[in-house]
Amino acid sequence: MKQSSSASTTFILVTLLLDTLGVGLIIPVGPELVGKLVGGDPAATSRSFGILIALYSVMQFVFAPVLGGLSDRFGRRAVILPSLLGATASYLLSGWSRTLAWLFVGRVIAGITGASFSAATAYIADVTPPEKRAQSFGLVGAAFGLGFIVGPALGGLLGNGDPRVPYFVAAGLNLTNFVYGLVVLPESLRPELRRPFALARANPFGSLRNLARDPIVLGLTGTMTCGYMSQMILQAAWQLTNKARFDWKPADVGLSLGIVGIAQAVVQGGLIRVIMPRFGERRVLVGALAVGAMGMAAFGLATEPWMIYAITLPFALGGLSGPATQSLISREVSASEQGELQGSLTSLASVTAILAPLLATNLIARFGPPDALPRVPGAAFFAAACFLLVGLGLALAFFAKNPAAAPASKAA
Repeated sequence: MKQSSSASTTFILVTLLLDTLGVGLIIPVGPELVGKLVGGDPAATSRSFGILIALYSVMQFVFAPVLGGLSDRFGRRAVILPSLLGATASYLLSGWSRTLAWLFVGRVIAGITGASFSAATAYIADVTPPEKRAQSFGLVGAAFGLGFIVGPALGGLLGNGDPRVPYFVAAGLNLTNFVYGLVVLPESLRPELRRPFALARANPFGSLRNLARDPIVLGLTGTMTCGYMSQMILQAAWQLTNKARFDWKPADVGLSLGIVGIAQAVVQGGLIRVIMPRFGERRVLVGALAVGAMGMAAFGLATEPWMIYAITLPFALGGLSGPATQSLISREVSASEQGELQGSLTSLASVTAILAPLLATNLIARFGPPDALPRVPGAAFFAAACFLLVGLGLALAFFAKNPAAAPASKAA
């Protein structure tokens, strides 16, 4: 029988919340710090920042299946807590860096420790019965949303004078989070459900191949990939596009992302409890992808700053596609394989986090300048909308071939 403990779920959600808050703090000031280290040259800043994003994502891709597999062997707690100490070290190193190389090293460490998300989501699967996992994964999204309510806004304010300050604040939050988890976070994976760690299974490319073992998992992987691509494009393009169109400062970027966080928290922390049981994962997935595509297109068409804020709340409904897809996929593996599955999904997200920013920034460079022909300032957002439409088409095709509801989680 599944271990059931609302307190355990609360612990891990607080862990994700504080970790996300630390990440959110540095979003508005990352390009500012890179600019200082490269002497203020805009082209060098752009190229270096792109490498910085890619480094983080590459590390997550490589280490997510490793940490997921280790959590299946030694337990979730044994992976999550040391990762928080590593995150603390990465933020301190980045804040103290006086050269670009040291900033890169800090992001490498951050990418490795950030891969512990696979263990955290496996923890959620451990303590939640299959029929309630969509709601629980929605709460994970709400935790991220809440982190982005306070984090970017605070980071924009703290970084106005010195872009290094938010890094030190993030380090303090992660250290506090570690101490909190050390005291109150229980282990979720029972000893009899653990399995030996195999390096072959922890191979990141092998981890991606694991997604092909089950036809339902494989069938939904394309939809999830499109969703990841759209989300990562949005994150990479948000500051660059809105700064170019509306001359946004770090504080404006932080405030807007805070509003996005509020909308995500409302939808994934509250509305999902009403919407998911009433309509089911499949219909919610289809509707959310359609709404998300329309929202992305609207962001691309916006000509005034107020339009961005007006679009945000309805756009947040599109975020329900993630929990719906993840719930359908998680039903297909046993309790002892949840860590490996979540590691595979995190690796998939990491691949898109490498590709999507490169695509987004190249689209902005090609179509965003005033002398571009044709000039399409919102080109990156339109690309994100196209990915969601492709994902919608894949989901509809898959559901047409597999009309039966996804089966309940398999026995361990």
